[in-house]
Amino acid sequence: MLKSLLIIILFISSLSANPYKNDCLKCHNKLPVSIDKYFYRYLLKYSSQASVKKAMTSYLTNPSKDTTIMPEAFVKRFGIKKKTKLSEEELNEALDIYWEKYKVFGKLK
Repeated sequence: MLKSLLIIILFISSLSANPYKNDCLKCHNKLPVSIDKYFYRYLLKYSSQASVKKAMTSYLTNPSKDTTIMPEAFVKRFGIKKKTKLSEEELNEALDIYWEKYKVFGKLK
């Protein structure tokens, strides 16, 4: 009984500890542009995993019109996002999840 309760608690806590799902998707799902489109824009501009994550981290910790990859029309309509409230560790975890979900490397034939 105690073992089952512990497993349930661990499972529930693992669901709530996903910053990508709980923080990123929560807001991005409200926008008309799906979250994968941002990824592909970053990938086209920065190419590598390290460069994409570095650019995204930089933007998310200090968003501005000068560093956004979105077109001017998008920025005029939706504005610049607010600075992330995620810790460095949470942000890195979210970007790792994001990268794994949308990367194209190894998926193309």
